[in-house]
Amino acid sequence: MSFPNNRGLTGTETTKMKALPAAAATNYSDSIDLGFDPSTHGNSIDGFLQVYLPATPSLADTKTVTLSIEDSADNSSFAAATGTPTFVATGASAAGAAALTGEVQIPTTLRRYVRLKQVVASVGGDNTAIKSRFALIYKGAVA
Repeated sequence: MSFPNNRGLTGTETTKMKALPAAAATNYSDSIDLGFDPSTHGNSIDGFLQVYLPATPSLADTKTVTLSIEDSADNSSFAAATGTPTFVATGASAAGAAALTGEVQIPTTLRRYVRLKQVVASVGGDNTAIKSRFALIYKGAVA
Protein backbone atom coordinates (compact mmCIF):
# COMPACT_ATOMS: atom_id res chain seq x y z
CA MET A 1 0.00 0.00 0.00
CA SER A 2 1.36 3.44 -0.87
CA PHE A 3 0.61 6.34 1.45
CA PRO A 4 1.72 9.80 2.47
CA ASN A 5 2.85 10.02 6.08
CA ASN A 6 3.54 12.89 8.44
CA ARG A 7 7.16 13.11 7.27
CA GLY A 8 6.04 13.79 3.68
CA LEU A 9 7.55 10.52 2.49
CA THR A 10 6.04 7.77 0.41
CA GLY A 11 6.55 4.11 1.25
CA THR A 12 4.77 1.03 2.51
CA GLU A 13 3.04 0.57 5.83
CA THR A 14 1.90 -2.31 8.01
CA THR A 15 -0.51 -1.26 10.77
CA LYS A 16 -2.00 -2.98 13.81
CA MET A 17 -4.84 -1.49 15.87
CA LYS A 18 -5.65 -2.62 19.42
CA ALA A 19 -8.19 -1.43 22.00
CA LEU A 20 -6.71 -0.43 25.33
CA PRO A 21 -7.14 -2.95 28.14
CA ALA A 22 -9.28 -2.31 31.20
CA ALA A 23 -7.72 -0.54 34.20
CA ALA A 24 -4.99 -2.53 35.97
CA ALA A 25 -4.47 -4.70 32.90
CA THR A 26 -2.03 -5.31 30.06
CA ASN A 27 -2.58 -6.41 26.48
CA TYR A 28 -0.60 -6.69 23.26
CA SER A 29 -1.14 -5.86 19.60
CA ASP A 30 -0.80 -8.57 17.00
CA SER A 31 2.80 -8.83 15.90
CA ILE A 32 4.29 -7.31 12.77
CA ASP A 33 6.74 -9.43 10.80
CA LEU A 34 9.61 -7.28 9.56
CA GLY A 35 10.38 -10.02 7.06
CA PHE A 36 14.04 -10.10 8.11
CA ASP A 37 16.27 -9.70 11.14
CA PRO A 38 17.49 -6.06 11.22
CA SER A 39 20.71 -7.08 12.95
CA THR A 40 21.81 -8.68 9.66
CA HIS A 41 20.99 -5.53 7.61
CA GLY A 42 22.89 -2.94 9.65
CA ASN A 43 21.86 0.65 8.89
CA SER A 44 20.36 -0.17 5.48
CA ILE A 45 16.81 -0.28 6.87
CA ASP A 46 15.04 2.83 5.67
CA GLY A 47 12.00 2.96 7.93
CA PHE A 48 10.57 3.48 11.37
CA LEU A 49 8.04 2.25 13.89
CA GLN A 50 5.20 4.58 14.80
CA VAL A 51 3.02 4.49 17.91
CA TYR A 52 -0.18 6.54 18.06
CA LEU A 53 -2.63 6.81 20.95
CA PRO A 54 -5.70 9.03 20.48
CA ALA A 55 -6.80 11.29 23.32
CA THR A 56 -7.98 9.33 26.35
CA PRO A 57 -10.64 11.59 27.92
CA SER A 58 -11.61 8.97 30.54
CA LEU A 59 -8.09 8.47 31.86
CA ALA A 60 -8.19 9.36 35.56
CA ASP A 61 -5.97 12.14 36.94
CA THR A 62 -2.35 11.02 37.51
CA LYS A 63 -3.11 7.58 36.04
CA THR A 64 -1.16 6.37 33.04
CA VAL A 65 -1.32 4.41 29.83
CA THR A 66 2.14 3.07 29.01
CA LEU A 67 3.01 1.87 25.52
CA SER A 68 6.22 0.00 24.77
CA ILE A 69 7.63 -2.01 21.89
CA GLU A 70 8.57 -5.66 22.28
CA ASP A 71 10.42 -7.91 19.85
CA SER A 72 10.93 -11.61 19.23
CA ALA A 73 13.05 -13.85 17.04
CA ASP A 74 10.38 -16.58 16.84
CA ASN A 75 7.04 -14.68 17.14
CA SER A 76 6.45 -16.49 20.43
CA SER A 77 8.84 -15.27 23.14
CA PHE A 78 8.68 -11.48 23.32
CA ALA A 79 10.74 -9.07 25.44
CA ALA A 80 11.30 -5.32 25.64
CA ALA A 81 12.97 -4.17 22.41
CA THR A 82 16.45 -2.78 22.97
CA GLY A 83 16.91 0.78 21.75
CA THR A 84 13.22 1.76 21.79
CA PRO A 85 11.58 4.27 24.13
CA THR A 86 8.50 3.88 26.30
CA PHE A 87 5.57 6.23 25.62
CA VAL A 88 3.39 7.40 28.52
CA ALA A 89 0.07 9.28 28.53
CA THR A 90 -0.92 10.72 31.93
CA GLY A 91 -4.41 11.87 32.91
CA ALA A 92 -4.69 15.44 34.21
CA SER A 93 -7.24 18.09 35.22
CA ALA A 94 -10.21 15.71 34.90
CA ALA A 95 -9.68 15.86 31.13
CA GLY A 96 -7.80 12.63 30.56
CA ALA A 97 -4.68 12.73 28.39
CA ALA A 98 -3.93 14.30 25.03
CA ALA A 99 -3.16 12.17 22.00
CA LEU A 100 0.42 11.07 21.63
CA THR A 101 2.54 10.02 18.67
CA GLY A 102 6.00 8.52 18.82
CA GLU A 103 8.35 7.44 16.09
CA VAL A 104 11.41 5.23 16.39
CA GLN A 105 14.00 4.55 13.70
CA ILE A 106 14.32 0.79 13.36
CA PRO A 107 17.26 -0.08 15.62
CA THR A 108 19.83 -2.54 14.29
CA THR A 109 19.29 -4.60 17.45
CA LEU A 110 15.61 -5.21 16.69
CA ARG A 111 14.54 -8.81 16.17
CA ARG A 112 12.26 -9.95 13.31
CA TYR A 113 8.82 -9.71 15.00
CA VAL A 114 7.55 -6.64 16.87
CA ARG A 115 4.39 -5.84 18.84
CA LEU A 116 3.03 -3.09 21.05
CA LYS A 117 2.54 -3.67 24.79
CA GLN A 118 -0.21 -1.56 26.42
CA VAL A 119 -0.52 -1.14 30.18
CA VAL A 120 -3.29 0.85 31.89
CA ALA A 121 -2.74 1.79 35.54
CA SER A 122 -5.10 0.57 38.25
CA VAL A 123 -8.15 2.78 38.73
CA GLY A 124 -7.26 4.35 35.39
CA GLY A 125 -10.84 4.80 34.21
CA ASP A 126 -12.58 3.03 31.33
CA ASN A 127 -10.56 3.59 28.17
CA THR A 128 -11.43 0.33 26.43
CA ALA A 129 -13.12 2.14 23.52
CA ILE A 130 -9.78 3.77 22.61
CA LYS A 131 -7.62 1.98 20.03
CA SER A 132 -3.90 2.50 19.66
CA ARG A 133 -2.17 2.30 16.29
CA PHE A 134 1.18 0.56 15.84
CA ALA A 135 2.79 0.81 12.42
CA LEU A 136 5.90 -0.26 10.58
CA ILE A 137 6.64 2.26 7.87
CA TYR A 138 9.27 1.66 5.19
CA LYS A 139 10.40 4.82 3.46
CA GLY A 140 12.17 2.89 0.73
CA ALA A 141 13.54 -0.49 -0.20
CA VAL A 142 15.52 -2.65 2.18
CA ALA A 143 19.05 -3.12 0.88
